[in-house]
Amino acid sequence: MAGTRGQSYPTELVDLAQVARALAHPGRLQLLAAIAARRSCVCGELVELMPLAQSTVSQHLKELKEAGLVRGVIDGPRTCYCVDAARLAEVGAAFAGLFGRLACCGNGGEDDHG
Repeated sequence: MAGTRGQSYPTELVDLAQVARALAHPGRLQLLAAIAARRSCVCGELVELMPLAQSTVSQHLKELKEAGLVRGVIDGPRTCYCVDAARLAEVGAAFAGLFGRLACCGNGGEDDHG
């Protein structure tokens, strides 16, 4: 992420921004939900569940894996994907903490522009 005037961001915010980027596509959200619904590793059927080309599904899985939201395990000629439940819990808590802090600083939803 580019900063201005040598500014650096807290590691927690950089991590959350990377996760938010990974989640910022409906296809990736749908993939994550499909993998989580299986409650086990999913190998070959992900492409059949998605209205996307195999190469697009692979790219989306790569983004989710880089964000740490899914793990890929090689099983012969294919890779099986599982949700990383601990990472999801960690990310959920981090977002909840951030949003909680932001909500506490707000004005209760009142519009002060008018």
